[in-house]
Amino acid sequence: MAKRRERYPLRVQKGCFIPADRSTQMRLREKRFGTGDLVFAEFRRPRNPKFHRLAHALGELVAENIEAFEGMDPHKVLKRLQLEAKVGCEEMAIIVPGFGKCLHLTPRSLSYESMDQTEFYEVMQGFCRYIAEHYWPTLEPEQIEKMAGVMIDE
Repeated sequence: MAKRRERYPLRVQKGCFIPADRSTQMRLREKRFGTGDLVFAEFRRPRNPKFHRLAHALGELVAENIEAFEGMDPHKVLKRLQLEAKVGCEEMAIIVPGFGKCLHLTPRSLSYESMDQTEFYEVMQGFCRYIAEHYWPTLEPEQIEKMAGVMIDE
């Protein structure tokens, strides 16, 4: 499994980035970064928290209304949907002796720091399409998304 990259929250200032909080300052000091050091950074804005709640509301909606997911917690529902729908997954071909080539899917993290807003929304749309096709054929994907969205506001 790939080593998880450590990330540091920074705030934009005029012409620079500064640590977002005291905890980040301390973590950077521990790494012994000094003035003038060259570092590599990955910049992305965090997702809107409403979308994270949308994912868990969708998981809850599915667990409460689709028999195949009955009794599952929302997080497990989302991971299962990732695998079933083949969305938001890393794919790797593996060779199984005596069988041949197989596709191995690993659900990616849906966390704020792991997936940007655009990709996260694509995953959510993929979930809704899959649910409409395989579990709720009487509904359109947009209706499922709207139902989950209403749960956020309750």
